[in-house]
Amino acid sequence: MIPYSEIEKAIDAVAEKINRDYQGKEGRNAILCILNGSILFTSELMKRSKFDAELLTMKISSYEGTTSTGIIREVIGLSGDVAGKNILIVEDIVDSGNTIEVIYNEMKAKGAAEVKVCTMLSKPGCYKKDIPLDYVALEIPDDFVVGFGLDYNELGRNYKNIYTLDK
Repeated sequence: MIPYSEIEKAIDAVAEKINRDYQGKEGRNAILCILNGSILFTSELMKRSKFDAELLTMKISSYEGTTSTGIIREVIGLSGDVAGKNILIVEDIVDSGNTIEVIYNEMKAKGAAEVKVCTMLSKPGCYKKDIPLDYVALEIPDDFVVGFGLDYNELGRNYKNIYTLDK
């Protein structure tokens, strides 16, 4: 579906926008990597970043196979304090927005100074939340995809390209 060369170009473009917004930003910055799916995307963004930021992680789960359970579970809690910090949530994919809504609200409740959302992939036809997606690398149709961090039952994350799962 998306060759690695296109993924790289999209990451370059979104990293440029983030750098423009975060270089010289007042306060302490933190990049929140949502495990496991956004590890590769977060890594690539950090390699391109031109501003200081600490790295935070948390692991959220809501899928079984190709279907969202509708239940958002925090598998591994937040790895650090967000109070007073500018938080950039980095997700692999946003479809319904249920997970982003939970994470965003948690960051606000824990006292983050600012919360922005960055996603590698967005499914605009599925997204119905009011939380802005501040940085979107690529928009895709409502297909189940694997590769570049995205999985099917924990497999396929290591693929360099992104593929549509063949049912």
